[in-house]
Amino acid sequence: MSIDIVIPNYNGFSLLRENLPRIIEEINEHEGSIIIVDDGSNKDEFESLSNFVKDKNILLLRNERNSGFSSAVNRGMSKSNSDFVVLLNTDVLPEDNFLDAAIKDLLSDRNLFGIGFIDKSVEDGKTILRGRGLAKWKKGFLVHRRGEVDKTDTFWISGVSSIITRELFEKLSGFDSLYDPFYWEDIDLSYRARKSGYKIEFEPKSVVIHKHYEGSIKKYFSNFQINTIVYRNQFIFVWKNITDSNLLLSHLLWLPYHLLTSILRFDVPFLLGFLLAAAKYQD
Repeated sequence: MSIDIVIPNYNGFSLLRENLPRIIEEINEHEGSIIIVDDGSNKDEFESLSNFVKDKNILLLRNERNSGFSSAVNRGMSKSNSDFVVLLNTDVLPEDNFLDAAIKDLLSDRNLFGIGFIDKSVEDGKTILRGRGLAKWKKGFLVHRRGEVDKTDTFWISGVSSIITRELFEKLSGFDSLYDPFYWEDIDLSYRARKSGYKIEFEPKSVVIHKHYEGSIKKYFSNFQINTIVYRNQFIFVWKNITDSNLLLSHLLWLPYHLLTSILRFDVPFLLGFLLAAAKYQD
């Protein structure tokens, strides 16, 4: 059994300087390696990271331009030959032995696509337990929400903190770059894995700390931009994955209602997200 960790990075040197030593300790317990994909960080940031990363078991890759989460992770995955790959963001710090329970689960069931970790998300001075996701089709869209962390079933596993069977990741062609720069790519991949007959689970004994508001998304994107991208990718998810005729009919019937109500609410991100999603499909 072999394990790698893939970490996409965009101007996150200060976070990696703080979190990487702990990550190295954990992966060394499993004789694995770390693949960092620098996704177009500025020159000073990348030089600082290059000088800091001296461990022989760390591979540092460089994208000259920022490509987005899906593309960065896919590139890191392409360099791995391990059985399993852990996905972590720069703003995620693993707790002691965070891989033990998840690895045990994966080894016990070869039909497991991946396992999500419990995510102690630090938000506005509070810690919210995330990692288990619930979702259902409602009024023509897939609507997702946080689930309580006392069960092992989950609708999707997060690209921020999870472990995936590499062979199955490749079989499903990884994350879809349509979702770049971020969000919905992990829901999409989990959804495709489930439709292909594979299992995904949530492991509450595998724990990470996620300093959510210190990551690059909150730092470099406004709330307006984030909401627009979220809506755009929600449309992309539906148009890409909806195959059931009843769900498709529901989406088409509810779409005029959603567009009209967004106009009445002056919900510009929703309208802009719809237009951007449509433009994506015309490319």
